[in-house]
Amino acid sequence: MTRHQHETHPEIVKRLKRAEGHLKSVIAMIEKGRPCLDIAQQLQAVEKAITNAKRTLIQDHLDHCLEDTVGALPRDQRQSIDEFKSITKYL
Repeated sequence: MTRHQHETHPEIVKRLKRAEGHLKSVIAMIEKGRPCLDIAQQLQAVEKAITNAKRTLIQDHLDHCLEDTVGALPRDQRQSIDEFKSITKYL
């Protein structure tokens, strides 16, 4: 298998490590009997970090892998690809 890497991968790893740290905090908080509000806030941070990592990965894939596959297109066909890339921001 060939190595598949984009410029954003280090940023994605950074986001996931941040999520990992938040998740470890959540586990420790539960084990220590911390208030549910505090735990929920940390869980929100985990969720947001993972969502941002996923969004970055998908956008990067579309910007590079899809572009390489599709190649140059006439303007009328290009619009559909551009709209598809734009709508994925709402995933």
